[in-house]
Amino acid sequence: MTAAPRPPRAARLTIHHTAVTDPLARPLLDELTHEYSTRYGRPVDLDLEYPAAEFGPPGGAFLLLLEDDEPVAGGAYRRYAPDTAELKRIWTHHAHRRRGLARRVLTALEQHAATRGYTRLHLTTGPRQPEAKHLYLAAGYRPLFDLTADPESIGPLPFEKHLEIPRP
Repeated sequence: MTAAPRPPRAARLTIHHTAVTDPLARPLLDELTHEYSTRYGRPVDLDLEYPAAEFGPPGGAFLLLLEDDEPVAGGAYRRYAPDTAELKRIWTHHAHRRRGLARRVLTALEQHAATRGYTRLHLTTGPRQPEAKHLYLAAGYRPLFDLTADPESIGPLPFEKHLEIPRP
């Protein structure tokens, strides 16, 4: 008698709080840099854009979503104002898109920011990133621009979301 084949094991997703400088993050950040450079037709250097320390405690955070210990998505926030965190670098590896992973990263960042006392989130996305625009709208972010306007005429597309601080 042969044993029935085992069903495939479900991938294990975990949130890993780390630093922008973590070597585990480098492939995702390199891919993000390439994507930005390709979409906008100019070189982008994320390392020069903001100091890595801005995405660390006490005002910021950087996290990776790991699937079986391999990074598949990530994101960060930094202090924007005393009550506001700015979301940055939310990214899903190209081989793992259309699985809801960016939404998981977004939710984890929102929850983490709320535990740090932030009551508002701010972010901008580029006009040539319609999938990001749709993600933020679906996640309840309020656009701070005219949705009927041509995104290219606006420039960076700003959004905000108010958070509830969790009670102990």
